[in-house]
Amino acid sequence: MSGKLANEIRQTKPFRSREEEAFLNLARTYEFLAQRLGELLKQYQLTPAQYNMLRILRGAGADGVTCSQATERMLTADPDITRLLDRMEAQDLIRRERSKEDRRVVITRITPRGLELVDRIDEPLDALFHRIVGRVGKPKLKELIDTLEALREPV
Repeated sequence: MSGKLANEIRQTKPFRSREEEAFLNLARTYEFLAQRLGELLKQYQLTPAQYNMLRILRGAGADGVTCSQATERMLTADPDITRLLDRMEAQDLIRRERSKEDRRVVITRITPRGLELVDRIDEPLDALFHRIVGRVGKPKLKELIDTLEALREPV
């Protein structure tokens, strides 16, 4: 079952180590999954970063989040969160307002339109996850989650 990556990328020499092969497999798999996610979200005129932000804001509820809180919660770093929020605000997916307690702080909240959109994506996204990721079965998924979490622990 292993060794598929070398064929996929037409690598003729062996990997320098199992660690290299594992790392490159993770990178290749991430690209595969990100492409499938992007294809689904394109139908809703959203980028993965915009969808991620909508999920964060839906989870934050009426309290909303500050820009720094949103940045901490993003799955992938976005170097220009302000521009991302600007585009989303122009689409009426979010709204921003200054905090009454501290005028320097801007709170971002999801709009009803943004909430409706993210809710509408839930079912097709769940189906995509099940079709692509769920096919390996629950025991392997648990092992995968544990492994990925272990890889993110500080070295």
